[in-house]
Amino acid sequence: MRTYKLALVGATGVVGRTALEVLNEFHLPISEYVFFASKHSAGSKIVFQEKEYIVQELTEHAFDSGFDYAIFSAGGDTAKHFAPIAAAKGCIVIDNSSAFRMDEDVPLVVPEVNPEEALKNHGIIANPNCSTIQAVVPLKVMNDTCKIKRIVYSTYQAVSGAGKKGIDDLNHHTTTKFPYPIYNNCLPHIDVFLEDGYTKEELKMIQETRKILKRPDLKITATAVRVPVINCHSESINVEFEQDFDLEQIIQNLKSKKGIIVENDFKNQIYPLATNANGHNEVFVGRIRRDESVPYGLNFWCVADNIRKGAATNAVQILQYLIQNS
Repeated sequence: MRTYKLALVGATGVVGRTALEVLNEFHLPISEYVFFASKHSAGSKIVFQEKEYIVQELTEHAFDSGFDYAIFSAGGDTAKHFAPIAAAKGCIVIDNSSAFRMDEDVPLVVPEVNPEEALKNHGIIANPNCSTIQAVVPLKVMNDTCKIKRIVYSTYQAVSGAGKKGIDDLNHHTTTKFPYPIYNNCLPHIDVFLEDGYTKEELKMIQETRKILKRPDLKITATAVRVPVINCHSESINVEFEQDFDLEQIIQNLKSKKGIIVENDFKNQIYPLATNANGHNEVFVGRIRRDESVPYGLNFWCVADNIRKGAATNAVQILQYLIQNS
């Protein structure tokens, strides 16, 4: 069996360390790992699969020794500079940042939704936004069952999505990362505000959903809210279909989809919870019901671990698909 050489960029960060956990679970045929980070973190040690590694500084010559694949979890500016360098040297980059997501020449991939797009890469593959990833997994099932006309997103996003500083703001009641205290509060403000009053996070969800589902004219609106939860994003999603649908058929199709766990027993108060989704790779879906305010409407509740499925796991799943189809 052929084995591969993998670089992990941003190995010391929250997503990078979670990627190591996921890689350990997936047992991919990788024979050599090299871990990169900023100059500040270079020289630190990582113990992985009972072996100690020294984290190397990411430089323009970091990929000179040749890599098959690289997972980048180091921010947009780093990705914009170093991902093309790695790709030019024959390495396929899976990037967790927003740097390349809307680039027409870069596939935007969620393996349960559009895995084949990964094979169309020109050296770089983009991992979608965490809130988009968990939404499109069930939305793909629904759109395949009955064509979607419109989507309304309302997100309840954990502080881990803002990195360590976001977690610290919640734990220590500070405002280092957020403009207002997140403790005992909800902030309807994720990323920067745009001229039309939407935030960049909301625009990401709208644009990325259209690209992934290959529905460029799909009507979508979004409101993204930061909530005082450590980890796991929750989303209320309203869908309007173009024609009538069989609710039970949609539920059964969701249940049969790999990567989705349906928790939809309202009589016994069973529905997706952040505390239950934490540490899992699947997307949890429940509260599935008709929206009687429109002719063909449906509401559902969607929860996932935003550091795992929303970032690290999705990237490793893309890597797995590439290896299996190389």
